[in-house]
Amino acid sequence: MLHRILSVAVGVSAALFVQASTAQAAPPGVTKVQAVEGITEYRLANGLQVLLIPDASKPTTTVNMTYHVGSRQENYGETGMAHLLEHLLFKGSKKHPTVWSEFTKRGLAANGSTWFDRTNYFASFASNEDNLRWYLGWQADAMVNSFIARKDLDTEMTVVRNEMEMGENNPQRILFEKTLATMFQWHNYGKNTIGARTDVENVDIPRLQAFYRTYYQPDNATLIVSGKFEPAKVLGWIAADFARVPKPSRKLPMQYTLDPVQDGERSITLHRVGGVPLINAAYHVPPGASRDYAAIELINLVMGDTPSGRLHKRLTEQQLAAATYAFAEGLAEPGFTLFGAQLAPGQDVDKARAALIATVESVVTEPITDEEFKRAQAKWLKDWEQAFTNPETVGVSLSESVAQGDWRLFFLTRDRVQALTLADVQRVAAERLLPSNRTLGVYVPTEKPARAPLPARVDMAAELKAFKPQAAAASVEAFEATPANIDRRTERFDVGGLKVAVLPKGARGGAVRATMTLHFGNEKTLFGQNDVPAAVAALLDKGTTTLSRQQVQDRLDALKTELAIGGDDGTVSVSLQTRREHLADAVLLVADLLRNPVFPADAAEELRRQSLSGIEQQRREPGALASNTLARHGNPYPRGDVRHARTFDEMEQDVRGITLENVKAFHKRFYGLSRAEFGAAGDVDVPALKAALQQGFGDWQGGEPYTRVPDPIVPVKPERFMLSTPDKQNANFLARLDVPLADTDADYPALMMANYLLGAGGSSRLWKRIRETEGLSYDVRTGVSWNSQEPHSSWTGSAIFAPQNRAKVEASFNDELAKALKSGFTAQELAEGKNGLLSFRRLSRAQDGVLASALANNLHLGRTFAVSAKVDDALSKLTVEQVNEALRRYVKPSDLVVVFAGDFKP
Repeated sequence: MLHRILSVAVGVSAALFVQASTAQAAPPGVTKVQAVEGITEYRLANGLQVLLIPDASKPTTTVNMTYHVGSRQENYGETGMAHLLEHLLFKGSKKHPTVWSEFTKRGLAANGSTWFDRTNYFASFASNEDNLRWYLGWQADAMVNSFIARKDLDTEMTVVRNEMEMGENNPQRILFEKTLATMFQWHNYGKNTIGARTDVENVDIPRLQAFYRTYYQPDNATLIVSGKFEPAKVLGWIAADFARVPKPSRKLPMQYTLDPVQDGERSITLHRVGGVPLINAAYHVPPGASRDYAAIELINLVMGDTPSGRLHKRLTEQQLAAATYAFAEGLAEPGFTLFGAQLAPGQDVDKARAALIATVESVVTEPITDEEFKRAQAKWLKDWEQAFTNPETVGVSLSESVAQGDWRLFFLTRDRVQALTLADVQRVAAERLLPSNRTLGVYVPTEKPARAPLPARVDMAAELKAFKPQAAAASVEAFEATPANIDRRTERFDVGGLKVAVLPKGARGGAVRATMTLHFGNEKTLFGQNDVPAAVAALLDKGTTTLSRQQVQDRLDALKTELAIGGDDGTVSVSLQTRREHLADAVLLVADLLRNPVFPADAAEELRRQSLSGIEQQRREPGALASNTLARHGNPYPRGDVRHARTFDEMEQDVRGITLENVKAFHKRFYGLSRAEFGAAGDVDVPALKAALQQGFGDWQGGEPYTRVPDPIVPVKPERFMLSTPDKQNANFLARLDVPLADTDADYPALMMANYLLGAGGSSRLWKRIRETEGLSYDVRTGVSWNSQEPHSSWTGSAIFAPQNRAKVEASFNDELAKALKSGFTAQELAEGKNGLLSFRRLSRAQDGVLASALANNLHLGRTFAVSAKVDDALSKLTVEQVNEALRRYVKPSDLVVVFAGDFKP
């Protein structure tokens, strides 16, 4: 289950909403409450709130159930109860005893999460009435009939503890937890959602059951259905399933605790092994429903954005920190905003801390400028609109507004940001960013302390009186993402040396996703380049001959476009998330970035510090050490070869060896359209895109000729490594085996299915044994990294666990693998696996980002989606004998390389 620790997204949220059909009469016992911007609210007689958001633009459906209970509702001795219930609900009931298996069989991407004010359960799947009907039925049954039994608690306890241990390995998460614990003296926001270890380990099952009966009731829940479905039919199902749950007679406990106004600086210092220095400065802020909270969101961008933020300019650019950040939480009651810095090895903590505090609290002597305000406002609104394009996120995103007090706050906050003035933002900043309201530093007596405003709850009815919903977005076409339909609608053409594949189709809000990939060089020309290719890619968006770094970011914000550039030895890839009317201009901007970068020295130095900081963090992390050991074992390639697996010291040497001269020379020599592909999916204006590609890239030539670097299988000696990572409460297990297969081989579908049944699905053998039955690991799995161009794929196994459980995890993993090899999988397992795996493949093809990337990759490989259709067909026709034979042929325990990394006691 997901356990949320940090949320840094601005405008977390939803998708453009299609106007719901509200003409049909509601079923008996169901009352229509209101319709706002495409969302229709209903209420059942037992109190259940229902939000329906129909949208046929993607063939997927998402269901989210939010209970208005989180760690805030826990009493003394009850910390972690809300999170425990999240885990135990998936243990089932008499009617639904194997929930995870059902998810996998049905191809549901399902999970749950717990936070301060809410717990939610969500599932996305390729639209299917049977799956939707089943999931609604499970939710109705789980609301009041879940086991919440001692036997399930006992097996799940080690899983929850392992989740705690996983967090204990992360200094940033622990520092966040300790900062809030120091910041809130009385309120439960100061307690980690996962709970105190003693409370969780000693939880009283009758008390936990009482907590469940109190809060898991229809009058304390909001059910949200979004995506492709028939509203009238679904509302009827909801009425049939949930109306049977009686309206509770109990009254919910009254929540009234608020922290007093803080009256002086507070501090916390954390000492642990590993990682790099981190600094947090947190300040109390009003609830998410407060009209002042919108200003807090913009203040975080003014301070924490990169590269325009004050923290970036005064710490990162001045080499006092490797990176800076800022985020706030819009909560039901007065919450917090946090500003932070991550330092590179050797940077001075005292200087960075002083600079961070001085920068954040500079708003009185250095008021926020009109340019800073407008830039932050534009970026926040762009991010809000950008998030408005995925119907699968609507219900989950609305959970946060529901938790704040009313789902309409999602729109009201947008309106408040639009209406903000510079004076509003400056006033709130001056009221809140005070030394006496800060959690960081030491106590300093002050004769006339300045105080932040007193904490106060919000009158929700009064806040919403003036709210006027905007018009809902128009509906778009329903697109079935089958391989045949994708190929039928795809347009292919060349622009100079660039191969292009475009899938124009309806998308909410005119959304478009695009991917462009350049390939260059070979094993000889790339030899000795080390980290230079990655540095070139990382610096491409830091300025061009016509645009500064800040102007590039401002241009992206103006175009409402998200851009990501990544690269390695012989490839650079650009991904775009934009809208129909901005795609052509976004492509021209990408052309400028790729062709005319200036590689500013300050940005290069910033990248160096961040890279060194990242390497230092990895040196003592169990997962990173295990992965590095696996990569290096038996690697035959010399230092400088692109296939060489480097030590951490070599990584550091390579980063320190990067020069601007090398970066500029690499770009001049290697970049061009000798081999390049462009894929796009969504609401694409094809003629405008073609013209932009021609203008931006039509005359671009050059670049080192591309020849794929061969990577044949090299015999590796089986080995078992035990790595010591002191003071790390979570341990890692990794195993690897090279497989002489490509994804074009006849055995590809059979081994894919065998791996899915063994360790990739939610009802896989390893998951059910090690996670569900024995509760030894929060995450155990197997996977195959498939090669598309030569017979060299890699099968891997992995698990995380408490170090003291190493022997049990290893024994159970080996035992399940041995049983699968000896006795094979059953016909029932295969039937369920086919349904689940094929459903997941259909769900993947419904994502425009996946489609854009696949279109570009297919051009590179010379394929179409007909290949995907053939794989689907082969998967559907697999026999048990084929699957079992593939596992036995390719997965040989005696050939495994195994690594354990953790704080293992003698």
